[in-house]
Amino acid sequence: MNAPLPLPALEGIRAHEAEMVDIRRQIHSNPELAYEEHATADLVAERLARWGYAVHRGLGGTGVVGTLRAGTSNRHIGLRADMDALPIAETSGKAWSSKVFGKMHACGHDGHTAMLLAAARHLAATRQFDGHLHLVFQPAEEGFAGAKKMLDDGFLELFPCEAMFGMHNMPGKPEGKFAAVPGFAMASSDTAFIKVRGKGGHGAMPQFAVDPVVAASAIVMALQSIVSRNVPPLEMGIVTVGAFRAGDAANVIPDEAELRLTVRAFKPQVRDLLERRITEIAHAQAAVYGAVAEVEYQRRYPCLYNHPEQTEFCRTVLRDWIGADAVIEDLEPVTGSEDFAFFLEKVPGCYVFIGNGVGSEGGCMVHNPGYDFNDRVLPTGASYWVRLAETYLK
Repeated sequence: MNAPLPLPALEGIRAHEAEMVDIRRQIHSNPELAYEEHATADLVAERLARWGYAVHRGLGGTGVVGTLRAGTSNRHIGLRADMDALPIAETSGKAWSSKVFGKMHACGHDGHTAMLLAAARHLAATRQFDGHLHLVFQPAEEGFAGAKKMLDDGFLELFPCEAMFGMHNMPGKPEGKFAAVPGFAMASSDTAFIKVRGKGGHGAMPQFAVDPVVAASAIVMALQSIVSRNVPPLEMGIVTVGAFRAGDAANVIPDEAELRLTVRAFKPQVRDLLERRITEIAHAQAAVYGAVAEVEYQRRYPCLYNHPEQTEFCRTVLRDWIGADAVIEDLEPVTGSEDFAFFLEKVPGCYVFIGNGVGSEGGCMVHNPGYDFNDRVLPTGASYWVRLAETYLK
């Protein structure tokens, strides 16, 4: 069988492909969870400093920002990669599998970091741009809002950006092809905890108790009416009860039950509606059964909004570089969430997807213990960063 043809990439990037793969696999073998990315940050900072970047550390705890200026322009842009791993035990069987049991790079952040580092090396060597380039290596994307923490620590005050750009791999899409969804491209992500307090008792004498299990069950069923009866039919909302915890014994009615929900929406107004209705339903349904509900609603990641001008710019860069076939035009918004949304609330920009491959070449979906980033995609993703930076900062 003939070897697959190489994916599009700049010659200068391709020349260092082996090093890029080595870096990616080194990070993959040594995964670090949110706000623990010390070794990864050390590696990133050392390489950036070696290539001539001014390196700033400590934003968001373990974040690294590398800044490079070329020419005389006072324009600034930011390119971002995430660094953290997930608390999953790896089963990929690869030679470079995680060396830390219970932790793995199951979302491709190792690949994202390696691609931006490869681009950093090339941009420093060629300096074919005019302005300030801020390369952002962010911690804690996986549910711990590292982007928000970097912003809270003064990222934009220290590194003003007129636009910011991000990228994520996507298994199931052709390797090396890109998608840039305009407008609301990824969902908000909130978490709700509903505690239902009743009165415990003997399972054989329910008349003397207030059963929180029955009340919580009614809440679960009533929550299913929110999307079908409150969210406009042409909008998207998701209310999923992922955990229902109550009691330990078959013959005991417990004092309380707890529900844990994940809540998603593509638009802020739908997000507000979901929070309001979840709270109203929990209180009302609990009261019907003589119980009391307490709702803790945590707003986590906002909707990710790709700004139209910057999204079209990304598409144009890709078409001019690779051709029209480089862009997947029909990708629908993704119901997953991403904390790059915090940056895009402050600065216009675009978050693109790069295909990780279809079928066996792309492996399984992210957040799966068998997942691995497709190394063939690395030179293409790194070259995209170079083309984008050079084009934006002409």
